[in-house]
Amino acid sequence: MILLLDTVNTALEHPEKSVRSLGANFHDDLIDFIHHDAPKIVFILFVAFVLQQVVSFFVKRMRVMADNQVGNSKRAAQLRTLSSILRATAYGAITFLVLLEILPLFNIDLKPLLASAGVVGLGISFGAQSIFKDVLNGVFIFIEDQFNVGDVVKLAGLTGQVEDLTLRATTLRDGDGTQYFIPNSQIATVSNLSREYSVASLPVSVDASADPDRVMALLRKIADEVRNDKAFADVVIADADILGVDKIVGREVIYPVNLRVRANQKDGVLRALRRKVLIAFEKEEIPLGVSSSTILMQQKADPTQSPAQPTLGEG
Repeated sequence: MILLLDTVNTALEHPEKSVRSLGANFHDDLIDFIHHDAPKIVFILFVAFVLQQVVSFFVKRMRVMADNQVGNSKRAAQLRTLSSILRATAYGAITFLVLLEILPLFNIDLKPLLASAGVVGLGISFGAQSIFKDVLNGVFIFIEDQFNVGDVVKLAGLTGQVEDLTLRATTLRDGDGTQYFIPNSQIATVSNLSREYSVASLPVSVDASADPDRVMALLRKIADEVRNDKAFADVVIADADILGVDKIVGREVIYPVNLRVRANQKDGVLRALRRKVLIAFEKEEIPLGVSSSTILMQQKADPTQSPAQPTLGEG
């Protein structure tokens, strides 16, 4: 206390000496800062600038990809959203690292701040592990273009059309209208049924008494008629594959018919195939197959009544 009072008294008695001393100390500190700390700050800022340019490059590429998504506005919006998230996250991380490197050069102690942030971050991490997994998996779904809104997919054991896709979760709608919300972290395998093309496959069951060559020729004729139909001219994209006899179960013989169609367009083609098969087989008197689990029972005719019709029973 006495020393402090002596210093104050000296400063009051000789103010010019105190100012000169302060100026000299400031000059020495400035020279030391320019020689030692300023080059470090310049280097840190240069590295941060390079990282910022790298992030900017990828963000611009993603926005160009979004602009090239002609006719797919949902995908374009997703890419723009992802580019914005990437930009904000990367810039925040770069700024945080720059502060960690520069503040100690100004003799600012970061230990209390880091200790507090570590405790808070530890508590958050325990509660946000699943969210982090969801977001990370969602990022890869976007980047790898595994599926888009409108695609028919199989995810987590569920099949349906993708209604919404975010970094957090995927929304599916199945055939009966049920809506499913699937966290992206639960998506381990993706089966996309809407990419490039689909295969309309119709297994035709025929009785074993029918001539296989005749059956295959008739099936090929039916498939060609479907392909040449004006209603399916832009849907069927390849000639039919008549694979021949695929399976024999008792008196039942299976002949698969495969038609390659545009993605997610096979239902209408299959309906047309079934209709033409029924008409053509009836016309050509080719008997359709009966499942081996079906028992055909014939009642004994009663002479006093009209002939009884065969009845089918499930065995």
